[in-house]
Amino acid sequence: MTVLKTSMRNFFAHKGRMALSAVAVLLSVAFVCGTLVFTDTMNTTFDKLFAATSSDVTVSPKTAKSDSTPQNGRPDSLPASVLERAKKTEGVKDAEGAVSSMNVTVVNSANKNMGSSTGAPTIAGNWTRNDLRSMEITSGHAPRGPTETMVDADTADKHHLKLGDELRTIAVTGDFKARIVGIATFKVTNPGAAVVYFDTATAQRELLGATGRFTHINLSAATGVTNDTLKQNVISSIGADAYKVQTQKEYSDENRSGVGSFMNVIKYAMLGFAGIAFLVGIFLIINTFSMLVAQRTREIGLMRAIGSSRKQVNRSVLVEATLLGIFGSILGVGAGVGIAIGLMKLMSSMGMDLSTRDLTVKATTPVTGLVLGVVVTVLAAYLPARRAGKVSPMAALRDAGTPADGRAGRVRGLVGLVLTGAGGFALYTAATADKASDGALMLGAGVVLTLIGFVVIGPLLAGGMVRVLSAVLLRVFGPVGRMAERNALRNPRRTGATGAALMIGLALVACLSVVGSSMVASATHELDKSVGADFIVETDGGMRPLNPATEKAVQGVADLAHVTRVKEVPAELTAPNGTVHKEQLLATDPGYMQDLRRTTLSGDLAGAYGTDAMSVGSEFAEKNGVKTGDTLTVAFDGGRTARLRVAAVTSDDTGLDQGAMYTNITTVERYVSADRMPLDTGLLAAAKNGQEDRAYASLKAAVASDPTVKVMDQTDYKQNLRDQIGQLLNMVYGLLALAIVVAVLGVVNTLALSVVERTREIGLVRAIGLSRRQLRRMIRLESVVIALFGALLGLGLGMGWGATAHELLALEGLKVLDIPWPTIVAVFVGSAFVGLFAALVPAFRAGRMNVLNAIATE
Repeated sequence: MTVLKTSMRNFFAHKGRMALSAVAVLLSVAFVCGTLVFTDTMNTTFDKLFAATSSDVTVSPKTAKSDSTPQNGRPDSLPASVLERAKKTEGVKDAEGAVSSMNVTVVNSANKNMGSSTGAPTIAGNWTRNDLRSMEITSGHAPRGPTETMVDADTADKHHLKLGDELRTIAVTGDFKARIVGIATFKVTNPGAAVVYFDTATAQRELLGATGRFTHINLSAATGVTNDTLKQNVISSIGADAYKVQTQKEYSDENRSGVGSFMNVIKYAMLGFAGIAFLVGIFLIINTFSMLVAQRTREIGLMRAIGSSRKQVNRSVLVEATLLGIFGSILGVGAGVGIAIGLMKLMSSMGMDLSTRDLTVKATTPVTGLVLGVVVTVLAAYLPARRAGKVSPMAALRDAGTPADGRAGRVRGLVGLVLTGAGGFALYTAATADKASDGALMLGAGVVLTLIGFVVIGPLLAGGMVRVLSAVLLRVFGPVGRMAERNALRNPRRTGATGAALMIGLALVACLSVVGSSMVASATHELDKSVGADFIVETDGGMRPLNPATEKAVQGVADLAHVTRVKEVPAELTAPNGTVHKEQLLATDPGYMQDLRRTTLSGDLAGAYGTDAMSVGSEFAEKNGVKTGDTLTVAFDGGRTARLRVAAVTSDDTGLDQGAMYTNITTVERYVSADRMPLDTGLLAAAKNGQEDRAYASLKAAVASDPTVKVMDQTDYKQNLRDQIGQLLNMVYGLLALAIVVAVLGVVNTLALSVVERTREIGLVRAIGLSRRQLRRMIRLESVVIALFGALLGLGLGMGWGATAHELLALEGLKVLDIPWPTIVAVFVGSAFVGLFAALVPAFRAGRMNVLNAIATE
């Protein structure tokens, strides 16, 4: 009880000093809880949506997938005869055929895409009675003919649509226009999909290209009939070999699984960044308690002198840490809910609608945050607590502060050197690996070991690096600069720990900058070296196939020398050794050999475009013992099985099309029927000599009717690549900013506590003539040099990680190492401003000290 009272007294006596550490715990816990609440809320939103939109039992084609459209652009469908049989099934109350397609683009009269900018699909279909479960018509009426359509209210609001406006729908079968005659409002939250409805006949004709067919059948159960019973009855009636019969739960689960995998990526990525923030926060907490223990050395010594045991002193510090963890974690849980709501608002502003009505805070979320925050805080305080327990009673007779333990410092240095050396060896092993998969594990080990090694060896590095930085930056400030240097060198362990906190975030920034810049430089180099085509035409970055109308429009451009079609054809390959592989064959026109130059190791690539021939990549050939002249059994998805002769083996020496297997489109057409033939994933085109500018303008004009189609010359393609990688890196940098914010708090806390520690000293230097302005400058310079020390460690370490990662990427064809020096220099200079910012409050407080009171401080 005495220990608890002492701990409580000390905790509240130093509540100001604990505040910044509590903020670090708060931020870390808030990010964890915010991530969990945000992802749980999204899951709830989709669960409600899928439950509301699915019928009691759904019948769909066996090959249908809920989260994708076949590569031929037409959804899999079943005949109307299945609907007639289903209607006669025992236990069926109502049955209706439905049409739904996600491979459409809807534009307004200004040719603006009505789809979501967040990647949510545009869904077109027929209006059914089942839709009344999730929607209600709030304006106008349902479509009744080929020139009428209805849209969801969210899309109408976003794009200012009203009754009477004309929309054009671009589908595989062609374009068609319809006027809005109705607006339907979701009863549940719509995460962002744009939905348009037509009458059944129009949906069948325009979306499926055939009448009398449906993508699925909705069945509702009669009173007293369970969904499972109805499912069994339907299977008995129509059979389960050709069709997929699912209950509402099974259908919802299938839809949820596709969304769930995406949500898990978001969840674990964000939790990873929260973990980095926790790691940085550990340094802040260790520093805080180390300095508090040092400042209370006399107090602890007196406690030991009057009978307190080591365990009691140790326990006292740990109780303070527990209180700090509980306090910070409780606030963090509440802040986490706020972060989740903020993320929902941010996503809504970007087009992904999430409602606070679906806000989901599971019981495990606050428990996770509380346990995590307290455990991390107590573990971080354990070393300072042990140090406090070792304070002898004789320390009460000395001034505050404990002498440095030289032996402990030497052991720490040795351990740090060993860890750093082991990490360096692991990175070297990764960089010299023959296969990327073999080097990835060593890269991870090297990153972890070098990071821990630098943290451990930080105090040893602090002495030399701070002196070098001071010689360059601080000496120009005269005596004030020298005092700032000595203050930074006074406690190398503290300086090392503070710098290490900043080092972690900046090391990751530097590593990702090197990797991202090298990827762009490598892809640009490969583009210049191997791509002969003048233009690339694709939809949504190649994620969706091109419509036949687009291909026809491009083929009609007179200024082009040739146009090459590119199709990805899924197939199952059986190698001569009997192994079976699921692959994507690249079926192209023969002009592809000019558009993308490849090195042929054996055979003749032109031969791969002959009858029943193909090529394979060098890695596939090596793994499966395939050589030129061998025959592979190829079972085309949705088609017949062929035996194709290997006419060439190409080198996997490029990051573009690496490992691709080529064959002629005409070969695929012999085994895959026209209605199952995949659409073009892209088109490559070359301009006639001297007509590049005219061809570029003509191409853009030819495809202008579809705003999702992009025409790029090689300059555009390079810029698009830079933009995509840049957007990804900016998102990662934004998440890493949390760790850097916590690190800045660490610098603030270190300076604030060191100002308290040096109260008497500050009073003395003020008494002998140091002005307030000079005092504040001294503290700011000390902060800047600590921040730059951390930046040097982090940037150096991160560039080493990035260079090693690049060596692994080089095995995949990305061979150009590019150090983004402007980014590195900007981060280094920015670290100096971080130091200045962190010193504002401590410097201000130091400048306001009363000189006489400071001198009289014990």
